[in-house]
Amino acid sequence: MTIPYDSLEYHPASERLVKVLCSRIQTTDALFFHVMVAYFFATAAAQMRTMIQTPEGNKVPVNVFALDLAPSGFGKGRATSVLEDEVLDKFRHRYLEETFPTLAEDNLPKLSLHRAKRKGVDPDEELVRVEKEFAQTGELMYSFDSGTDAAVKQMRHKLLMAGTGSMNLQIDEVGSNLLKNLDMLDVFLELYDGKVKSKLTKNTTDNVRNEEIKGLTPTNMLLFGTPSRLLNGGKQEEEIMAMLEAGYARRCLFGYIRSNSHRTTLTPQEALQMAQQTGTDSTLKELSDRFENLADIINANKTLLMPEDTALAMYQYKLDCEQRAQEFSEHEETRKTEMESRFFKVLKLAGAYAFVDDSPAITRDHYFNAIKLAEASGEALGSLLNRDKPYVKLARYIADINREVTHADLVEDLPFYPKAQNQRNDMLNLATAWGYKNNIVLKKSYQDGIEFLRGESLKETDLSQMVVSYSDDIVTGYQDDLAPFDQLHVLTQHAGLHWVNHHLIDGYRKEENAKPGFNMVVFDVDGSINLTTAKLLLKDYKALYYTTKRHTDADNRFRIVIPTNFELKLDAKDYKEFMGNLLDWLPFEADPATGQRARKWLSHNGHYEYTDGELLDVLPFIPKTSKNEERKAHFDSQQSLDNLERWVINNIGDGNRNNQLLRYAYILVDAGFDFEDIRQKVNSLNAKIADKLSEAEIMGTIMVTVSKALTKRNSTP
Repeated sequence: MTIPYDSLEYHPASERLVKVLCSRIQTTDALFFHVMVAYFFATAAAQMRTMIQTPEGNKVPVNVFALDLAPSGFGKGRATSVLEDEVLDKFRHRYLEETFPTLAEDNLPKLSLHRAKRKGVDPDEELVRVEKEFAQTGELMYSFDSGTDAAVKQMRHKLLMAGTGSMNLQIDEVGSNLLKNLDMLDVFLELYDGKVKSKLTKNTTDNVRNEEIKGLTPTNMLLFGTPSRLLNGGKQEEEIMAMLEAGYARRCLFGYIRSNSHRTTLTPQEALQMAQQTGTDSTLKELSDRFENLADIINANKTLLMPEDTALAMYQYKLDCEQRAQEFSEHEETRKTEMESRFFKVLKLAGAYAFVDDSPAITRDHYFNAIKLAEASGEALGSLLNRDKPYVKLARYIADINREVTHADLVEDLPFYPKAQNQRNDMLNLATAWGYKNNIVLKKSYQDGIEFLRGESLKETDLSQMVVSYSDDIVTGYQDDLAPFDQLHVLTQHAGLHWVNHHLIDGYRKEENAKPGFNMVVFDVDGSINLTTAKLLLKDYKALYYTTKRHTDADNRFRIVIPTNFELKLDAKDYKEFMGNLLDWLPFEADPATGQRARKWLSHNGHYEYTDGELLDVLPFIPKTSKNEERKAHFDSQQSLDNLERWVINNIGDGNRNNQLLRYAYILVDAGFDFEDIRQKVNSLNAKIADKLSEAEIMGTIMVTVSKALTKRNSTP
C-alpha cells in the first residue's frame, strides 16, 4: 500500500481541541498544542492501562513522551490549564475517586493470595501485610513535576500493586528545572516501555525492601517551556542534547516554536474573529463528558486490536521510515535513529486516539492521524537539532543589544560565553566569520585598555531607495529623498543643484547634521586617470559616471557613484576612515575630501553613463572590524606595489590571470607607454604573481593584442 502523506489529517477530536486552544490564545501556530493534546490524551489511556495487541503477539502500553517548546508569552500555562481544568477534570476526579480505589481494592486480594500460596502462609494475614505495604507507598499522584529516581520506583510499585494507573511527569519551564531532575529522567528513559530494573537497597528494620512485582506501568512525560532557557548554549543545552542522543529523540514527540509569530501576523479583525468563534464552550464540555465516561471501570485494562489494514499501514510506514533514514549523513545519527523508530511512537499515539474514540481497535485512520503529527514532530526535531550554535547566538546578541558591551557583560548575560581568554577569542572569531556571511558586523574598540564590542545587523541596499539630499543652495534648504539608482542622472545632470549622499537634519548641510545611513559612495576624480580607463578598471561594478564642469578631453574630470551592497550607519570618524580605506583600495587617485559625510557635489549637464555589475562589498572596509584589519595587514604587505599593480594582483583569481594582465596592459596603452615599456611592466607584474604565466604565453597573447592597440592609438589623429 501507499501512505497518502499529502492528504493526512490530524485526529478529529485533537483537531477540534487544538482549534479551541488557538482561539483562546489567539495564535495560528498549532503544532505546540497538537503535541500537548497528544500527551494529555495518552495520560487518560495510560491511567486505564490501555494496551495494544501487536501483530507479533506481544502487548504494548499506550503512552506518550513529548518535548514541547515555545517562547515566553505563547500561552503554554493557559493551554495546560484548559486541558487540565476543562477537558480532563471530570476524568481525573472520577478516576481518583472511583476507578483507582475500586481496581486497587480488587487487585490487592489477588496479589496477597498469590503471595500466600507461594509462601505457604495464611491469605488473610498476607492481605494485611499487602495492604500495609500498599499504604506505605503513599498517596497516588495523578501527575508530578519533579521527583527522585527512588520516588519514581516507589510510585511504580504502588501502581503495580493496584493493577492500574500510570506515571505522568509534567515539567514546566524545563530549561530551569532540567538539571535537578536528571536522575529521574534517566529512569524515565527505561520506563518508556513500562519496565525498569530495580535498584538494590539495603534491607533494614526501618527500610524494608519491597517484594518485586513483575508487570508494565505506562509512563507519560511532557517537558515544556521556552527554547531560550533550554537551548541557552550552557549546561542545560548540553544535557538535553545528550538525552536526545541517548534515546529520547526516538521516544519523544516534538513541538518547537521559535517565535510568537501570531503577534505580528494576526490583524485586529482576525484576533476578534478568533475570540468570537462559537462552539468553544460546547466543544470543551463535550470532550469533558466523553473523558468522564472513559474513566468508567469498564474501560480498564482494555486491549486494542490491530486489524490487518492497520498492520499493513504500520509496516509500510516502518519501511518508508527506514528508507528515509538512509538519506541522513553519518553526523546526523540522532535524526536517523528517530526516523527509524518513528513508526513505533506512531503506534502508541494511534492507541491513544483509539482510546479517546472508545474504539475496540486501532483503525487505519487512527494510525494515519498519528503519522500526521509524527511527521510534523520530525520537522520540529530537525529545527531543534539545527538550532543556532553558541557563536551564532553571540553574534546575534551583540548585534541586537544596540550598545557597546564588554567581556564581563557577555559572561554575565550569556551562560555559554567562555571565561578563558583563548576560548573567548575562538568563539568571537567564529561569531565574526558567521556574521560576515549573514549581514552582521562585529566591531572592536579599546578604551583605557578595555575591549568593547558592538554589532550591527546590516540592511541590504534597495536600488530603488538610494539615499540623497539636494538643494539649490550650498548650505541650506536640502531636501531628503530616496531615489532609484537608474534615475540618479536626473539629479546629477540638473543644472545648479548641490547634492549629498546622506540625509541632513533640518536641511542644513554641516557634519553634525548628517544623519547616519548611506548606501552609495562617491569618488571625485580630477585628472588622475582617463574616464575610459577608470571604467575598464571598475568594469565589474555597477556605477554611474558623470563629467564635471572642468572636464576636458585632455584632462578628464568626473565623478563615480557606486551603490554599496549594504546600508551603513557610521559616525563622522568612522566614515572618514571608511572612505580612506576605499581610497587605498582604488587603483587610481581620487579626491580625499570625500571622507566627509556632509561633502556636497555639484550637478552638471555634461556626459553621463551607467555601467552594470555587482554592488560594492563594504564589509572589508568598515573600521574596527576583523575583515578590515585583515585587509590592512594585506595592504601593508604590498607596500612595494603601486595602487594599480596592487589592484591587478588582488583581483587575480583562478582562470583570469590572462584577462587581468591584459587589462593592465590596456591601461598602460591608454597612459601613453610604448611597446617595450609595456612588455617590461607586464612581465615585472607577472613575476609577482604566485602562479605566473610564462613569458612565451604573454608574448603570444597579451602583447599581440597590445601591438594592435598601439597601432590603433598611434594612427588616431
